Amino acid sequence: MNTEASDPPLDKPSPGQPGDWALSLSLPADAGHRDELRQHRPGQAAAEDALAPHWASFFEHMGAEGFTDLNRRADNLQRQVRDNGVTYNVYADAATGQQRPWALDLFPTIINPQDWAHIETGVLQRARLLNAMMADLYGPGELLKRAMLPAALVQGHPGYLRAMQGVQPPGGTWLHIVAFDLAHGPDGRWWVVGQRAQAPSGLGYLLENRIAISRQFPQAFADMKVQRLAASYRALMDGIKAMAPEGDNARIALLTPGPYNETYFEHAYLARYLGLTLVEGNDLTVRDQRLYLKTLKGLEPVHALIKRLDDEWLDPLELRSDSTLGVPGLLQVLRAGNLLLANAPGSAPLESSAVLGFLPAISRHLLGEELALPSLATWWCGEDAALREVLPLLKGSVIKPTYPRSGLETAMGQSLSARELDEWSGRMVRHPEDYTVQAWLPLSQTPTWADERIGGSPGRPKNNGTSSGGQATPGVGAIAPRSAMLRVFALADGPQSWRVLPGGLVRLAPRGQLIAAMQRGGSSADCWVLTEGAVDRTTLLQSAPSTLAIATQKRPVTSRAAENLFWLGRYTERTENSIRLAQIVLNQLSGEEPSSPALMAWLSATAREHSLVLPDVPGAAQSPRVFARSLIAALAPPAGSPQAAQSFSVGFNLRALKASAAQVRERLSQEHWNVIERTEAAFARDCAALSTDAEYATAEALSALQNASELLAAITGSQTDRMVRDDGWRLLSVGRHIERLITLSRALMLGLEHHCLHDAEGFEAVVALFDSTITFHAMYQQRRDMVALIDLLVLDRDNPRSLAWVVQTLRSRLAKLAQSATPQDAELAMALPDPDTWLLHDLSSWQRSADGQRTWGDLATLLDACELAAGNLSNDISRLHFSHADRQNQSLGA
Repeated sequence: MNTEASDPPLDKPSPGQPGDWALSLSLPADAGHRDELRQHRPGQAAAEDALAPHWASFFEHMGAEGFTDLNRRADNLQRQVRDNGVTYNVYADAATGQQRPWALDLFPTIINPQDWAHIETGVLQRARLLNAMMADLYGPGELLKRAMLPAALVQGHPGYLRAMQGVQPPGGTWLHIVAFDLAHGPDGRWWVVGQRAQAPSGLGYLLENRIAISRQFPQAFADMKVQRLAASYRALMDGIKAMAPEGDNARIALLTPGPYNETYFEHAYLARYLGLTLVEGNDLTVRDQRLYLKTLKGLEPVHALIKRLDDEWLDPLELRSDSTLGVPGLLQVLRAGNLLLANAPGSAPLESSAVLGFLPAISRHLLGEELALPSLATWWCGEDAALREVLPLLKGSVIKPTYPRSGLETAMGQSLSARELDEWSGRMVRHPEDYTVQAWLPLSQTPTWADERIGGSPGRPKNNGTSSGGQATPGVGAIAPRSAMLRVFALADGPQSWRVLPGGLVRLAPRGQLIAAMQRGGSSADCWVLTEGAVDRTTLLQSAPSTLAIATQKRPVTSRAAENLFWLGRYTERTENSIRLAQIVLNQLSGEEPSSPALMAWLSATAREHSLVLPDVPGAAQSPRVFARSLIAALAPPAGSPQAAQSFSVGFNLRALKASAAQVRERLSQEHWNVIERTEAAFARDCAALSTDAEYATAEALSALQNASELLAAITGSQTDRMVRDDGWRLLSVGRHIERLITLSRALMLGLEHHCLHDAEGFEAVVALFDSTITFHAMYQQRRDMVALIDLLVLDRDNPRSLAWVVQTLRSRLAKLAQSATPQDAELAMALPDPDTWLLHDLSSWQRSADGQRTWGDLATLLDACELAAGNLSNDISRLHFSHADRQNQSLGA
């Protein structure tokens, strides 16, 4: 690199220093892009032999030996992301339910204090400006009257909400969370490329990024004075409470579209971190112009709502009538002043790229200030002069849609051929208002770690670095530059007051591509903002309620969460029982000695009851091999196959278990969720790899079932030992025990009907299905009589698999629910059979039928009563707890 003679030489690391290693491993930035790794002088390109000071400090803390460890750290990082269940769905494939793991680079993006001070000033100014614009657009309308904003651009935007006209939000604050996408230009200036004001995403992901990366480089993070983030989140919550109708006593919820949204992980993560109730639209209802949460205890008021869905879906009464994501009457509550909604609806027009071109003049008018952070040159083609000016410039510009839902995609002019440019020009001339053109800026390129073991690097420069120990070779990889975009957030900490979160979400473009977007295969990086002052030591690693001190009451259990927890319990128990039964069937059918006809009949009937085989499959006694093959084929057929549509076996139950858990993910520990995902995926993988040879397939299927059984034990352990004993957990437990009572009552009844309890094999199989083999033989040695069986499997109050224990536990759980939720639960408990009235003498009495078989009238009557009572209890709980539709008048009026 050439420099003027008057310039002092740039410091160059001597051989063996960490900086020397970094330079030796680094690839140059693409021509025309700013190289964030290397030191720059005003008006000059990066020095090839000098690191930027903050990067030199980062590598110094890592040490020369740290370069040999980068691939291991990268592996640890990916494992941590996977173990934490961090996902980003590009609207996940409904057929497979697959979710994309969150992509996170090993190196952070580092911003020095001087740059950050400039960014912070500009972002705060723009937050004030956008809030003032909202107040004007839905108030006096001076900007439209003065033609400072074209009316067609605002009122013609589908996101302009006339229903919000005249609304005064609490504290005069329309925007509580606003995000700005920034680019660092080749000249060192920061430019605003876009802004998000409806429901900006990224606040949860950047937290996860920070935790993950700070653990990989703890020394550098601790010593480089990186600004912490937690205080800004606390300020946001304090600000929302200060402006909410109920003040410090306000109940705050986070509204999500649900688990199929692309950023649902973030919604659950933020709710858990901030101590908020995560709700969907059907969790809420409007009564007398107030918003309520449907809970097990009835309707509880909600005073503030942080929304994570776009405005158009909020209220099907006044906005999109086909929306099932919002709450009917929500805007009415807002207009009545009974709710703080963050952000206030109606900001969609501000997100249009076309607005950026009008902001300099608007800032002078509303704030009396010039913009501290410039926007990229932007032209709205709906103005004739702008259209004529920009048409010759398309090759060096970016063509964007003005309005959402226009069906248009962003196009890079430099990637278009002459014919394509002519076609775009023609479309723009015919429908100019639909197009906005923005100048193209070469994004600065930040260093990333490219692991060559997986083809992550396009090539590595010659390694000319040496360590103090002589010749050494760092881990295989390179420091490769990638184009980056920085999303920065302004968070309201009081009425018309904001603070800038000292960090951000960095989005990285794939190597060689121009657009940094997660939807296009991009990845992310943590953002370290350095400070010269004191660092706020508030930690991110504690749980939110203790860290942020915002939860003073017990977390409510919504009706939707209660229903999903109930079915999570049922599907967990159902899966365990199905696995145990499948193991018994396959072991019996693969044995050397033929099983008794009675046992085969019981196995066939019970397997059909559990949907392990299809109804038209010949019985186990008729064709054992066909029965076994059918059971194995139905365990977990590939998603989308014809067999999958008909199979309700183990794989189906595992998928249903996972789906129920996904709906209440914010209530589950990360370990609990991880083992659920791992169990479902591992079983599907094991079943897909089953041999086509029937003899080997049985052994492989039994191995897959055993693996799943062991993982299910971990799921059960998480449910019983690691969940708070609130009403939600009680319903999960009730669900498990209802399923257990139905399964065991029915299995024992089928044993009586098929007379399999009178031979040794059948007796042992039934005891095994009750998971009581060891206990039975420890208590009764080699006895195999009905009195012993009834005593242990029906009456023993210490055996968690006995019917009496299950009914006793159900009654106990319902009694607890009656104390904290609804008194009607006590009535449900009384409808269950009373184990105190069950007598061994009566249940073990039998008669001889006309065909000479023993019949157990009292026992059969009790089993029927237990199965019926369990089914009725399930229905009654659903009516009582999972819907409040009939409790109060549905009128939305006052």
